Amino acid sequence: MINDKIEKLQGKTILITGAAGFIGSNLCEFLSNHHITVRGIDNFATGHRKNIQNLKAHKNFEFIQGDICNLKDCQSACQGVDFVLHQAALGSVPRSIEDPIRTNDANINGFLNMLVASKDQGVQRFVYAASSSTYGDSKSLPKVEQNIGKPLSPYAITKYVNELYADNFKRIYDLDSVGLRYFNVFGRKQDPNGAYAAVIPKFVIQLMKHQSPVINGDGTYSRDFTYIDNVIQMNILAITTDHEDALNQVYNTAVGDRTTILEMANLLKTYLSEFDSKIADIKIKHGPNRKGDVPHSLASIEKAQKYLGYQPSHKFKEGLQEAIKWYWKHY
Repeated sequence: MINDKIEKLQGKTILITGAAGFIGSNLCEFLSNHHITVRGIDNFATGHRKNIQNLKAHKNFEFIQGDICNLKDCQSACQGVDFVLHQAALGSVPRSIEDPIRTNDANINGFLNMLVASKDQGVQRFVYAASSSTYGDSKSLPKVEQNIGKPLSPYAITKYVNELYADNFKRIYDLDSVGLRYFNVFGRKQDPNGAYAAVIPKFVIQLMKHQSPVINGDGTYSRDFTYIDNVIQMNILAITTDHEDALNQVYNTAVGDRTTILEMANLLKTYLSEFDSKIADIKIKHGPNRKGDVPHSLASIEKAQKYLGYQPSHKFKEGLQEAIKWYWKHY
């Protein structure tokens, strides 16, 4: 199905912000491998050069080292571009709590710069990374796009503001957009290191080093863990849809299933022990709950199925096994 959609992108130019990051670099690689003209921009605040190193051999890939907080960089990057896949942001709830100003600068001011540049340069469609954190303190499950609560962190606030700005730019400037509310994305190229590393790659590397991972709380918090290939699919569907009603909407980008943190950690032990039997005996530890964390996250994907034709290619366990193989090979 995705290959049929890719045909529509032949002859088009796609700008990917945050191109050296986890999701951005996967999008760059996927599109470049399908012979689509791709331009990437990144300031390497959280991205890594190694993530795009192999793309230098692609004649249809161009990279700009620039900052979305600089409007001139955004204007330059958007010149001659048909579609924007905006992935650049400062992620992590804990980071936003420790440094709300930097988070705001990148996630709101940078986002606004990209919208303005897209409008000024005649971009056809602006697809952006929204977040499941927007659901905030809403207790209803599964999460349905139109029902949100109060945000629980500065990061969540910035991602909700993105949605408001995108809607505003359609009303005022007629810039079409699609927001994708990502639910705990994981997979190849996700950075396992640093203070704000996501839980799956962090735990994988700790277990590979025979260290005990520490779960925040009792492990009963649950997540709709979403493998990177599902996210790639949603981005492709969003930029290629001809369905008028599908535009200027936000969509949950998830699997529609949930796994507790403790279940996830035990699955990691099981799958990794196939490579190293000692991992099966490593104890899992528990620490205090983390401020700003949403207790439970489970997406309804009905809207994405209806308007975009989305069908997740990977359930959680399938994606986890693929991710583990990648980390075992590369770390």
